[in-house]
Amino acid sequence: MVAPDNRNGINLLSTGIAGLDDILGGGFFQNHLYLIEGDPGTGKTTIALQFLLEGARLGQKGLYVALSESRSELLEIAESHGWSLDPVNIFEMVPDDSELKPEAQYTVFHPSEVELADTTGAVLAEVERLQPVRVVFDSLSELRMLARDSLRYRRQVMGLKRYFAGRNCTVLLLDDRTGEGHDLQLQSISHGVVMLESLEREYGIKRRRLEIRKLRGAQFREGFHDYTIQRGGLEVYPRLVASEHSSDFEPMQITSGIQELDQLFGGGIDSGTSTLMMGPAGCGKSTLAVRYAASAAERGINAAVFAFDETLTTLVGRAKGLGMDLERYIQSGKLILRQVDAAELSPGQFVHAISDLVNEQSVKLVIIDSLNGFLNAMPGEKFLALQMHELLGYLAHKGVTTLLTLAQHGFVGINITAPVDVSYLADSVLLFRYFEAAGEVKQALSVIKKRSGEHERTIRELVMKNGTIRVGKALVEFDGVLTGVPKYHGKLEGLEDASGKIGKHVKRPA
Repeated sequence: MVAPDNRNGINLLSTGIAGLDDILGGGFFQNHLYLIEGDPGTGKTTIALQFLLEGARLGQKGLYVALSESRSELLEIAESHGWSLDPVNIFEMVPDDSELKPEAQYTVFHPSEVELADTTGAVLAEVERLQPVRVVFDSLSELRMLARDSLRYRRQVMGLKRYFAGRNCTVLLLDDRTGEGHDLQLQSISHGVVMLESLEREYGIKRRRLEIRKLRGAQFREGFHDYTIQRGGLEVYPRLVASEHSSDFEPMQITSGIQELDQLFGGGIDSGTSTLMMGPAGCGKSTLAVRYAASAAERGINAAVFAFDETLTTLVGRAKGLGMDLERYIQSGKLILRQVDAAELSPGQFVHAISDLVNEQSVKLVIIDSLNGFLNAMPGEKFLALQMHELLGYLAHKGVTTLLTLAQHGFVGINITAPVDVSYLADSVLLFRYFEAAGEVKQALSVIKKRSGEHERTIRELVMKNGTIRVGKALVEFDGVLTGVPKYHGKLEGLEDASGKIGKHVKRPA
């Protein structure tokens, strides 16, 4: 967490939202006025209620000034989150049915309260009576409507700020931005500004994010941070900064349990590194990734698999057919399987889920299957590399080994491309290819990059059949395997024919 600039000894008030407190450097400074801006439906009222309920939990009086919503509406919101508003004082300024007569249609208020001074006077009288520590005004659009002009509105807000300045009271002003343009004057008056946004996606849920536009006299985490509105309130996912999580760890190697595959990596995959498994669909990327997870669990190392592309039932069944009993490792708690729906997920939420497992369950191997699914959760491809860079950097600092799969377009030939180039982010790259031999489509793999040490530069055959996974000898008698159409200049020794037996030693022309 960013250390708050608290040199003047000003107390910090928690918002009741752990992620938002982290972004703010601990919470809101006491005895200041803050602006919460956002379009309708972005969660402003929910934040305000969490702020007041946190104060009530700490024994601090809170006042909710409801200018646009009735008490019953607030109670419905609280009930949807499983909260009780009994410890919160609600001062309602919404008219009753008798005030909907034609002569009372100047504003939403009673004719006796049409004037702004009368409205604010009633509110301040309630403040004098309760002496609250936390106050929420919801929303400023009603005050703006009563003020009629921007000058009077600004003067009234300035008056509220001066009034609360000497009362040891922290105030949240909610603004739904229904007025014309952006109210920069109001932002200049406020001690801090929290902006809430809701981004539309062509498919799936909305992506919600917040930004601290301003926070006087304090350090805070800049940029956009994803958040979700769930039962129980807002959950905020601070933007991950890898450099803040550096730690010492004991180096080790993650092995697959397949000797020939481990030899390709020079003995195994080093801890704290990331490996990208890339190749066409169906070539064995996910299977080998799960093989590493099962081997780690067998050695007592906690592993987690995030599956974007297939259901967990299919994953477990396919692994069992190849001799891997994942159920046993899941029950022991050494293997964690998570199904991820890209249409229902924000990138920040996904990163937060990984960091939670690393911190709370000491996971040392993380598998993301696949990056194509993660890409679909992003609002634009240009952000994927930045998100992955910070995530992989964070996991490296924690000594966590990361395996990522990436499906490339195409099956054979030289025109196989990836939807996005992230190979430079990975410390190691394991390349998968199909190739033709003896009238059969076969699979090959090779390590083409490893930053952390030596590795084999050979190309080996990958065989997955008869309930086993096998990596064969180096294909030294073939040239052009990675193109998909190799040239053969030797015997078929070491290659499996269609019947699963070793091919006959038949000399063929190159």
